[in-house]
Amino acid sequence: MLLRSCWKSRHKNSSGPCWIQPGLAALLWLCVTQLGCGSGAVGETKSVVQKDAEFDVTYNDTVTSENQTIYAFNHTVSRNRTEGVRVSVDVLSQGLESPILFVVRQKQAVLSFQVPLILRGLYQRKYPYNHVGRTLCQPPTRALSETQYFFVDVSTLSSQGTNFQLRVSRVESFTLQTDKKFSFTASPSQPQYFKYVFPDGVDTVIVKVNSDMNFPCSVMSIQDIQCPVYDLDNNVAFIGMYQTMTKKGAITVQRKDFPSNSFYVVVVVKTEDEACGGPLRFYPLRPDELIDAGNRSKILDVVVTPAINSKVYVMGMLFCLGIFFSFYLLTFLVACLDNKRVNKKRELFPNPADMSPAETGKTPASPYEYGSFADNGSTLSSEAITDSATSTDNNYGYMERSLDSVGRSRQESLSSVEEDDYDTLDDINSDKNIVRTKKFLCVSDLARKDKRVLSKKYQIYFWNISTIAVFYALPVIQLVITYQTVVNVTGNQDICYYNFLCAHPLGALSAFNNILSNLGYVMLGLLFLLIVLKRDIVHNRAMVRNDLNALECGIPKHFGLFYAMGTALMMEGLLSACYHVCPNYTNFQFDTSFMYMIAGLCMLKLYQKRHPDINASAYTAYACLAAVIFFSVLGVVFGKGNTVFWIIFSVIHILATLLLSTQLYYMGRWRLDSGVLRRMVYIIYTDSIRQCSGPMYIDRMVLLVMGNIVNWSLAAYGLIERPNDFASYLLAIAICNLLLYFAFYIIMKLRSGERIKCLALVCILFTAVVWGFALYFFFQGLSTWQKTPAESREHNRDCILLLFFDDHDIWHFLSSIAMFGSFLVLLTMDDDLDTVQRDKIYVF
Repeated sequence: MLLRSCWKSRHKNSSGPCWIQPGLAALLWLCVTQLGCGSGAVGETKSVVQKDAEFDVTYNDTVTSENQTIYAFNHTVSRNRTEGVRVSVDVLSQGLESPILFVVRQKQAVLSFQVPLILRGLYQRKYPYNHVGRTLCQPPTRALSETQYFFVDVSTLSSQGTNFQLRVSRVESFTLQTDKKFSFTASPSQPQYFKYVFPDGVDTVIVKVNSDMNFPCSVMSIQDIQCPVYDLDNNVAFIGMYQTMTKKGAITVQRKDFPSNSFYVVVVVKTEDEACGGPLRFYPLRPDELIDAGNRSKILDVVVTPAINSKVYVMGMLFCLGIFFSFYLLTFLVACLDNKRVNKKRELFPNPADMSPAETGKTPASPYEYGSFADNGSTLSSEAITDSATSTDNNYGYMERSLDSVGRSRQESLSSVEEDDYDTLDDINSDKNIVRTKKFLCVSDLARKDKRVLSKKYQIYFWNISTIAVFYALPVIQLVITYQTVVNVTGNQDICYYNFLCAHPLGALSAFNNILSNLGYVMLGLLFLLIVLKRDIVHNRAMVRNDLNALECGIPKHFGLFYAMGTALMMEGLLSACYHVCPNYTNFQFDTSFMYMIAGLCMLKLYQKRHPDINASAYTAYACLAAVIFFSVLGVVFGKGNTVFWIIFSVIHILATLLLSTQLYYMGRWRLDSGVLRRMVYIIYTDSIRQCSGPMYIDRMVLLVMGNIVNWSLAAYGLIERPNDFASYLLAIAICNLLLYFAFYIIMKLRSGERIKCLALVCILFTAVVWGFALYFFFQGLSTWQKTPAESREHNRDCILLLFFDDHDIWHFLSSIAMFGSFLVLLTMDDDLDTVQRDKIYVF
């Protein structure tokens, strides 16, 4: 039907009333406000042509500033069935002076776009698209069935005729079916979206979008059923949940978040690939220059699958609790068997050393009044005791004091004793130089300080780490809660690097399974503290009754570092859980800080076993660990590709290795002052050039040479490769040094004729096997914040255990068990020496 409008110049009189159909009222308003009709040149006349149009028919037409074409469509809409309608437009003319404006008017919505469609990229790059396809938002209807009309208005300001093609069609499979894959093609100017309705009995689903093509970069979005639908690159992030993707994308959707029990799955192809880690196009020479985007079509498929139900959540939690409570049960059984064995041994072989002075009827005057030990038959010779006593200052140690004086001294307050009271006199310093520079050292030479002093010194480790944990954990918890809130409010799922194919939400948490799996660190850390507490109580009771084995035999028992290790393991679980609330590169420090602590404390404990008098104080140790964490933060922020940073760090790493090597080799008996270089040259000249003598301490030198080779190699690797994950690189340095020292300790222990008891041997073998499996799952790499979020999602995989836990969760399980086993190894590996005199235990 051809209608001549009455839009004449307002300076001319109308010959009669102008009747306009109600559907053209919006067009009149649009013309007045946007096209400037009514304020144009005097005498202009604009013709409006309305045509009845049909679906799946291609219309070829021409439009100019003098005419406007309206295409009228109608279709039947039912309440129980949603039908998608898609408008596709092609502009055939080239070199347009003005674009064509398409306005789609529906019952409750208006969609407008221009062709060529100009989409902007970074730095205001402009990309024109001559082919545009848009899906219409379908307003809901309350009637069982009704006929709805919509109109496509085509206009332009160009005076030249512009050819275009218009086609309106119905969208196949607009409503997605559960577990049915649907393939489609999208581009920046032709986004796609589909509807999904929750079936009965399903409260949570996972929407998965996949493609065989890495690029072009795309965005998937979940939006509520409302108009308009934001389906362009410049507005897709306005509402709902969204994430960038290359080959994989997955979003978990819960029914409670959508009152209509349905939602739209929107897929948009971006104009540029920089957000997905792709190359960035050249910068245009002129600001308004249009850039040909080329072919950016992408073939994708979408499938919606039901997520797990509440039963799986319960099974996952029970499984997690069951695994770690079994360790409590096993520990209880082992403790019962051990107590039964000890009680039976005491009944068969009563030992006066196990009785208190009141039971024996006398107070022993000196350690060598006891001739033998029931466990291994070793004899304490008076000659050995005399030798040890003669090298000990009367005010320095306690080996020459009677056991009754030791018992009385334990009743005194530890707070009245300071290390400086026993360690400041000149003759003591002289004695240190004599004792600590002997070629062959025994534990008795380095366990001469009063036990009250050392107990107080090593308890500070526990109290300091407890204080650090409180002050560290509180802001961390606050920060990750803020992260999760931001993710939930903005819907931006590129903030957090989850394994989206196995991220099970619970409440406000997006990946509850990754948080739950950290429970093992906390539970096993607490169990280790209980084991240490039991040993501590047994040892204290032996000291109170003046048990000779506890006083003068075995590795000196100091439990402060063990308490600190157990606390660090529990904090590792808490902070790892906080990190997995929203894992990304800015908070990865939360997951690694106490790993540095654990590695450092384990090395200190190994060293303390045979060097209790000269081990580092808690203040020095934690200051060094704080420096490590400081460098970790600097490396994460500034280390990526920064050559200057890596040079500085490598130099500091090598210097620290040399200084620590010197400290260990000379047992702390050297000074770092202005004359250190002169003394080094003198020693090298006299020992190596004039006398050609080898190192005095062969075993120590072997360890330190190997340690320097390892650390120099790691420093060279970092300087050459400059790995992006600096925090893991730093952790690798700590772990390599710990493993090297542990292997050296075990080898030297066996080389010295000592043995490893059955329990410790079982712990070593069990821990080694568990560490092997744990590292296998760790290196599966389900996500990585070293890449863009879209690239990280390429590594996502489905759950592999109980439909609830993924590979990284199993790493949490196994690594917590392996760390617990490693702690038990440190606790029990020297139990064979409990009845061996300390001047027969070698230091290495």
